Amino acid sequence: MGMWIGRGRKARIAYGFDDIALVPGAVTVNSNEVDIAWELCGRRFDIPIIAAAMDGVVGPRLAIEMGRLGGLAVLNLEGIQTRYENPDEVLDHIVAASLDEATRIIQGIYGEPIKEELIHKRLSLIKKGGGPAVVSSIPQRAERFAKIAEEAGADIFVVQSTVTTARHLATEYTPLDFSRLKKNLSIPLIVGNCVTYEACLELMQCGVDALLIGVGPGAACTSREVLGLGVPQVTATVDSAAARDFHYKQTGRYVPIITDGGMTTGGDICKALAAGADAVMIGSAFARAEEAPGRGYHWGMATPHQNLPRGTRIRVGVTGPLEQILFGPAFTDDGTQNLVGAIRTCMGSVGARNIRELQLTELIIAPAIKTEGKVFQRAQKLGLPK
Repeated sequence: MGMWIGRGRKARIAYGFDDIALVPGAVTVNSNEVDIAWELCGRRFDIPIIAAAMDGVVGPRLAIEMGRLGGLAVLNLEGIQTRYENPDEVLDHIVAASLDEATRIIQGIYGEPIKEELIHKRLSLIKKGGGPAVVSSIPQRAERFAKIAEEAGADIFVVQSTVTTARHLATEYTPLDFSRLKKNLSIPLIVGNCVTYEACLELMQCGVDALLIGVGPGAACTSREVLGLGVPQVTATVDSAAARDFHYKQTGRYVPIITDGGMTTGGDICKALAAGADAVMIGSAFARAEEAPGRGYHWGMATPHQNLPRGTRIRVGVTGPLEQILFGPAFTDDGTQNLVGAIRTCMGSVGARNIRELQLTELIIAPAIKTEGKVFQRAQKLGLPK
């Protein structure tokens, strides 16, 4: 497999969302009659979309609204919400920073210690608003925060880092044991991020309940530039779905995969699901919501790193309430609103009655799919995410 890139060295070709297209089906379905729900540990969620654990995206207000609308939103337990009693003042400071100063200011802000009482306070607020309460932590703090979050009433715990594997080698500290963490948790455990068949399969064998797929594709993430790491999301999703399906055949246990990052439009989300994802996690699309704490700004989770930032602050603007972004009506021509409507219409067009059937859709390599016949749109910058 792969092509020669030099003497004695081969490389695989990998594909992202812009490289492929979905083939319409021989049978079509009424889009109002398709089922777009997905399940995690026997619990059904009406829409297969999760808001990413980024401070410009998810605060208690957006988490409550996302839950009301049938989705999930992940609160970062190591973010501004758990470091500051009044996060609004801090968020205003980040938004007001100049482009040149933004990363340095964010680094300083995230130097404030995390406060356990604020974890309880934010989770209580989400639960009172109707939940569900989903929270995330990096592996180094996962065991401690998992216990705190569980006591505070969290419904799902997420462990997330730039690259996650079941076998992390270190002598300076004790690596996180995912099998032990899962055994000690009474709530579902989602782990990420990974992009390869082998890494996914080993993490599934540790007993995790779902996996996040993607390294560096997010709009505010610069890991690919800084570290040179990553696999385009369509190939990463297809490979991870193959691991999920093999694990299911071996064990009878179905572990959902969640494509995380790189999707800005409804079309991208449809392609991720067709490539094998059970759900998707997105950030920039929801950073545009009126309920998002970032006031139209969005920054990567690794932006605050003191020595090697792997994220940046970007301006995405505010385009409407969360409900409009999810369910429309769309007042933009670029596919960034009515994301649920896009999924439904796509499923109807390929003849898929549910997500599992959408995963069987024929994919084609089609680099011209976004440019063919679009000369006037491209010249006038129409139909492109703003």
